[in-house]
Amino acid sequence: MATNGPDQPLSASQASYPPDAESLTPLEQEVLDEYARLLGNMNNMSALLAELAVNPSAEILDALRGLERKTSLVFTLLKASVYSIVLNTQIREEDGGGEGHSMM
Repeated sequence: MATNGPDQPLSASQASYPPDAESLTPLEQEVLDEYARLLGNMNNMSALLAELAVNPSAEILDALRGLERKTSLVFTLLKASVYSIVLNTQIREEDGGGEGHSMM
C-alpha cells in the first residue's frame, strides 16, 4: 500500500472502502461519495493555492498594493489624531494648571 507524503494529494481510489459494496446502506454510500467529492475539491484547492503561492496573480498584487496605500493613509491619520489630542491636552494643562490646582 502506497503512503502519501505531505505534498502528495490523496485520491478517491485510495480510500478504504469495504470490499463488499452491497453491505453499505444507501446513506453510507452517499456519505462515502460526498467524502470522495470533498477529497477531489480539497485536492483542486490545494493545487490552486500552491500555484498562487509560486506565481501570485497580478490582480492580487494590485489589490494588495491598494490595500497597503489605504492602510498607510489610515495609520498617518491616526498618528495625526493622537498627536492632536496629546497637544491639546498639554495646552489645556498649561493654561489651567495654575488656576484650578491651588486649593490649599
